[in-house]
Amino acid sequence: MNDITNRKVVMVRVPNGTPEPDDFELVSEPVPEPGEGEMLLRTRWLTLDPYMRSGFMAQAENLGATVIGGTVSEVMSSRCDGWSEGDLVVGYYGWQEYSIARADDVQWNNPGMPLEKWDGSLGPASTALGILGMTGYTAYEGLLNQARVREGDTVVVSAASGAVGQVVGQLAKIRGARAIGIAGGPEKCAWCVDEVGFDACVDYKAGNLHADLAAAAPDGVDIYFENVGGDVLEAVIPLLNEGARVPICGFIAHYNLTEEERRPTPLQRLRQEGLPVLGKDGSESGFAFFAFSQLSAKHPDAENALREMSDWIKAGRLNYRESVTEGIESCVPSFIGMLGGANFGKTMVKVS
Repeated sequence: MNDITNRKVVMVRVPNGTPEPDDFELVSEPVPEPGEGEMLLRTRWLTLDPYMRSGFMAQAENLGATVIGGTVSEVMSSRCDGWSEGDLVVGYYGWQEYSIARADDVQWNNPGMPLEKWDGSLGPASTALGILGMTGYTAYEGLLNQARVREGDTVVVSAASGAVGQVVGQLAKIRGARAIGIAGGPEKCAWCVDEVGFDACVDYKAGNLHADLAAAAPDGVDIYFENVGGDVLEAVIPLLNEGARVPICGFIAHYNLTEEERRPTPLQRLRQEGLPVLGKDGSESGFAFFAFSQLSAKHPDAENALREMSDWIKAGRLNYRESVTEGIESCVPSFIGMLGGANFGKTMVKVS
């Protein structure tokens, strides 16, 4: 019998507005021996992402459940064909230290996302959850495949120093576009320009967002990669050019609003402006906007995208930054801080 104890974070109260520490509880439980066809995993890395607030944490049916999230885990013991002790597993086992897994498990209940073995030649294990994982795929899919960035485009991305935003700006530059970021504070803006090569970055906290953004994009905006919503979107709307594309990845400014504070989502707000949705044939008459799933990044050429981005990192053309805390007990404060903009880059927890 195992004498291992698993610690995990469960949701005990549906947050009303900004999550609070008391909405969660750190609980302990014994870890069983893996059965036939199973393996025991020890979580090495886990990721904290805004969608956890808008999805999992908004649903009362998840009370008492382990908070969801992507993980990189090490196989400690295996009775599962094809998986051996020491293998690194990219999965979706949430905010916990150990888990029992099967080879036919999938990520986030998505049949198109099976477990993966991490190929260390691509990059450090943490990148499997960031720039070489879901967030990297999201930037690649949204900008290159959905918005179809072109040389000479002006691309604006909100939350530019965050997990997805930092990749979007660099991919825009690689494709010959002009990249303008929107971030909170001079340090983040300076990093976007000096370290990852944005052409400009506007500090939304400086109090002159509309004027500063208009000055940074004198020829208007061809692609706005939406991660925030709210006042940031309002500053971008007047600058959208004919034929502009607006991939909607997320809108973190809305996730912590109470029912009394609700405002139109980016999709609703753009519809209020009378802007047409991108046609299935990819036509771009007038304006175009569309929402796309982060998980849609698991498209057939995802493997090629992964290797392409890995090669860009090795060549020094694609940089990344991670905001790392240590220990399962750091999940809740780090998550709450990330929702408030305290993170700088991809928010990660090094569990073991």
